[in-house]
Amino acid sequence: MSLPNSHEALLRVRDQLSGRVALIGISEPSLLGQLPGSGLAMTDQWGCYSRMAESGPWERVFGYPAAPVAEPVSTAVVFLAKSKAEIVWRLKLAVSWLGEGGSILLIGEKREGIASAARLLADIAPSPGKIDSARHCQVWRAPVGSSRPPFDPDQALRWLEDTVAGVPLRIAQLPGTFSADRIDDGTRLLLESLDSSFGQSQLRGPVLDFACGCGVIGAWLGQRQPGLVVDGVDSQAQAVEAARLTYQAADIAGSIMPSDGLSDVSGRYGLVVSNPPFHTGVKTDYSVASEFFSRLRSHLQPGGRLVLVANRFLPYPDLIKTALGNCITLAENKRFCVYQSQI
Repeated sequence: MSLPNSHEALLRVRDQLSGRVALIGISEPSLLGQLPGSGLAMTDQWGCYSRMAESGPWERVFGYPAAPVAEPVSTAVVFLAKSKAEIVWRLKLAVSWLGEGGSILLIGEKREGIASAARLLADIAPSPGKIDSARHCQVWRAPVGSSRPPFDPDQALRWLEDTVAGVPLRIAQLPGTFSADRIDDGTRLLLESLDSSFGQSQLRGPVLDFACGCGVIGAWLGQRQPGLVVDGVDSQAQAVEAARLTYQAADIAGSIMPSDGLSDVSGRYGLVVSNPPFHTGVKTDYSVASEFFSRLRSHLQPGGRLVLVANRFLPYPDLIKTALGNCITLAENKRFCVYQSQI
């Protein structure tokens, strides 16, 4: 598999990697075999983490651990994240993992905002300097002083409170999770359409919330119909953690699991709900949803339903019809459509 530009940019400056190395935000495991030495390889994506199983001398890490590393690193490579809050999180994790005299390499594409991210690096480490520019990327290096504050993921935890279709919600949020600081408009339309479509009738469970994010849909369903089992899956580490906290706060029945698509899902469900992603980084990418549709039938009980919200411009109705045989529109507005299919 070809490497992302940011990973190619790291290979150009691999001579800067001395001693034990940490890679924070790696997205393609094949990079590891092209680097000298060993160390820690951290990703917040379950698919990447799973494919790092045969990573030789590299210790794989899923998400943002609270525990300090057993052995400090000499160089911490930080790949850009999509949100500013998560970039700061990654930089703080990098600092906590560094040993005396260590340094940070910050790498990202220009369109991802590497220039503004370099200013964030300057707030943490003195005198950052650009050491390379290629593959539409920049590489910045900064030595880090002697202060090594421990990384505390709980410091970034925030709670969002809102009400949707009469159901009060308290949602945990962590840096990089979907729709930070508000409930997404598409998710809101999905929940309102479920409320109006099913009325006072009981939803048939168990339910699977695919790409569950912070657990908004599961928390809403579980409080609207107490005792309903709503499992959630997401590929992102901090989404899984936030959804678990959301479920705990509302005492929702169900499990939250990391999964690359449906690869780690074994159950069959009476209802599957989703507001699936259509981006990989900054690029539009239908592959997650397309694979989800193609594998979904084996996870639906006879008579089971899919209810999904998506941006109007996405070609999902045809994909759903191809996979499940039918698709109707439950609700729509200028931006979103809510689709339903039943087998």
